[in-house]
Amino acid sequence: MTPDFVKKLIDAGETLDVEFKSESRNKLSDRDLIETVVCLANRTDTCPGWLLVGVEDDGRVTGAQPRTQSGEIDPAMIRSLIANRTRPSQTVRATVCSFRDGDVLIIEVPASRQPVGTTDGRYLRRAMGGDSRPACVPLHFHEVHSRQADLGLLDYTTLPVPDIGWDALDPREFVRFRGAIKDNQGRGDPVLLELSDLDLAKALGAVQTDGDEVTVRILGLLLFGQSQVLASAIPGHEVAFQRLSGEQVRVNDFFRWPLLKVMDELEARFRATNQEQEIFVGMVRIGVPDYPQRAYREGVANALIHRDYARLGAVHVQWHDERLQISSPGGLPEGVRLDNLLVTDPRPRNPLLADAFKRAGIVERTARGIDTIFYEQLRGGRPAPSYERSTAISVTLVLPGGKSNLGFVRLLVEEGRQNGPLNLQDLLLLNHLWLERRMTSADASVVIQHPPAETRRHLLRLVEMGLVETRGRGKGQSYLLSSATYRRLGLESQYVRQRGFEPLQQEQLVLQYVEAHGRIRRREVAELCKIGPAQATRLLGRLVRKGALAMHGQKRGTWYGLNEEQE
Repeated sequence: MTPDFVKKLIDAGETLDVEFKSESRNKLSDRDLIETVVCLANRTDTCPGWLLVGVEDDGRVTGAQPRTQSGEIDPAMIRSLIANRTRPSQTVRATVCSFRDGDVLIIEVPASRQPVGTTDGRYLRRAMGGDSRPACVPLHFHEVHSRQADLGLLDYTTLPVPDIGWDALDPREFVRFRGAIKDNQGRGDPVLLELSDLDLAKALGAVQTDGDEVTVRILGLLLFGQSQVLASAIPGHEVAFQRLSGEQVRVNDFFRWPLLKVMDELEARFRATNQEQEIFVGMVRIGVPDYPQRAYREGVANALIHRDYARLGAVHVQWHDERLQISSPGGLPEGVRLDNLLVTDPRPRNPLLADAFKRAGIVERTARGIDTIFYEQLRGGRPAPSYERSTAISVTLVLPGGKSNLGFVRLLVEEGRQNGPLNLQDLLLLNHLWLERRMTSADASVVIQHPPAETRRHLLRLVEMGLVETRGRGKGQSYLLSSATYRRLGLESQYVRQRGFEPLQQEQLVLQYVEAHGRIRRREVAELCKIGPAQATRLLGRLVRKGALAMHGQKRGTWYGLNEEQE
């Protein structure tokens, strides 16, 4: 543990991973220390948490007080205290780092895969407090279930429902489930069609039996429960469909029905609201809806499957003028982040419920429904779906609406006929170039969430197909839609502006930089304009010849400033 590392932690301030504790007035009690360790251990993140004793909330180092009769801070004693006062016992690293204004006790707390409490039964977790600052708040019983589900240690839907028997299930919902299998031919599990209601429920894990006694699980109620029983036994289950126009709420309906019945209702409302444009590619008519039905279906199904049923709150399907938004209670499962959403392995919060939806044929059996959401949205000529509104306690999918780029749709159809269907990575890259005009290989790697080597192969393929062209070389190389692509889109003038204005824009960037900072070097020009060293040299030479800049120094010491004679 180096002072530089500790200094970086302090300079970054308190976060969900870092807590400061002051001892400038009173020594931190053993109870407060243990509770803070428990709080940091119960984070949902996988990286370690840090408790820094002897640091004020504003980051000033005031020093930790001695904890032994000898007047020293004994890290071994701290580790032993924490292990003895936590359940299950936590093994931490404790060190002391000396600064000019005092010693800081640093305790590294690994994130635990199971809930951690104090020996006197206190459970705390790390969260943002009411003042928007990190704090330690109580970890409630239902949140323990949620955390275990996030970690894949518990499937909440397998828990039995007390005092609920077979008569609480609705025979019509079994008929609906079999109907879903028939309607989704080739996707569902036809073996289930031949089973009795009881055997079907047992095959799905919706009930458990002990002789003649049948115990209904939460899964059984969610799939087949009578509505009035479901509403009282699982208060967290609720689905809202809202039609919004500006500040006006046109439709605001809530349902506490079995899940497949809710799916049918939401799909019916979608079909009634969704409108469609059409284009002709040759003699073939291509329908371009406001929102793709498969993306909507997968988005709603994912919200119902992966929501946290231990948490109160409804799944909301909100149809705005410019977007379709689907949100569900419960954050992203552990290990799933916005920057790996497209490539990480599926981690269902409720595995048995996810399996039931697959066997009914409602969602992809590959468990890659998110690929379907992105693919269908992009091939409709609209911006990519977004999960950026998601928080630690909810997941929100946004499907952008508005006017479709019909020229882009036609281009994709023509390319599919000529070279075979474009894959998801192709669509992501082309869509990003259409919206942002250009990107580097590093930008592309972020867009498709692939390693650099794989990303370059995808880009090279698009270049070879004639859809994309390169600009510059080396680290300064960038990509943009090719002139042929702009021509096929009927937007030749935009391509000309992209390529024609580029040198002038680069010159203006360099001159503005020099005006602000007094001088510029070739390396700084390359970084500023996203071009290679050779291109940066040519750009600077052009500005010198125009009399806008003057060169100073030699070789590695060369720099450029404004031409005083020109001024």
